[in-house]
Amino acid sequence: MKSPVKRKAHVTTVHHLQSNRDKDSMTRPPCVAHRPYALQPVSIRIKFDSATQTDSSIFLLLLCPLWLWFFSMTIGVLALQGDFDAHRRRLEELGAEVVLVKKPEELDEIDGLVIPGGESGTFLKLLGEKGFERLKQFVRLKPTFGTCAGAILLATEVENPKQAGLGAIDIRIRRNAYGRQLDSSIREGMLGNSPLEMVFIRAPKIERVGPGVEVIATEGTDPVAVRQGRVMAATFHPELAPDPRIHRAFLDLVGQDARGNES
Repeated sequence: MKSPVKRKAHVTTVHHLQSNRDKDSMTRPPCVAHRPYALQPVSIRIKFDSATQTDSSIFLLLLCPLWLWFFSMTIGVLALQGDFDAHRRRLEELGAEVVLVKKPEELDEIDGLVIPGGESGTFLKLLGEKGFERLKQFVRLKPTFGTCAGAILLATEVENPKQAGLGAIDIRIRRNAYGRQLDSSIREGMLGNSPLEMVFIRAPKIERVGPGVEVIATEGTDPVAVRQGRVMAATFHPELAPDPRIHRAFLDLVGQDARGNES
């Protein structure tokens, strides 16, 4: 009787998973601490002995769940008005897959949503009753980030004048608190302990922060970016400044939510 054939696989080339953010982290294991929204494809060439075809199939099947999780997240940008395309470009620069959302049913296809600046009252008219209710359901379940008018829509209380909101984050916000379009400005605020350039255009102001809300950025003594659970809001326009950290923080939030849902 012949002795069993030993199965061998010779790995000739492996390119590690590497994020755009962590290009200097080649010492990390290939699947540890990388951001799923900024991954580059893995290139693996494997030469199997003639008796090891089954091993090849098993190896690829073991990788399948990893690949599906890495590449299944999609970020939507509400594209009814405002500078939604600037958000799209920034998110794509960070490696995210982005779709422009124009219909309520398209919310079913995304894992996180950005609501851009614009005019919050116009957003409500364009959404309509059906769209507003569908959006309200989405923000209860999936990560959402609103900037300027988007922050107004996410608030529990809106002043100047009073306006219906999605009630997704426990803040009171005042519309046009910094003045008209002519009063728009670029200011330096703080993201944690680091300076951050902030673009304010007819910006609202957060006047009250609820007990469950985390302040993540300030301008002077004013909170200008906040987070509660899966929801983030900023009263300025991070998509118009060169610093990508605010959008990166949102993508981190989407990634955390995806990992929590997988576990």
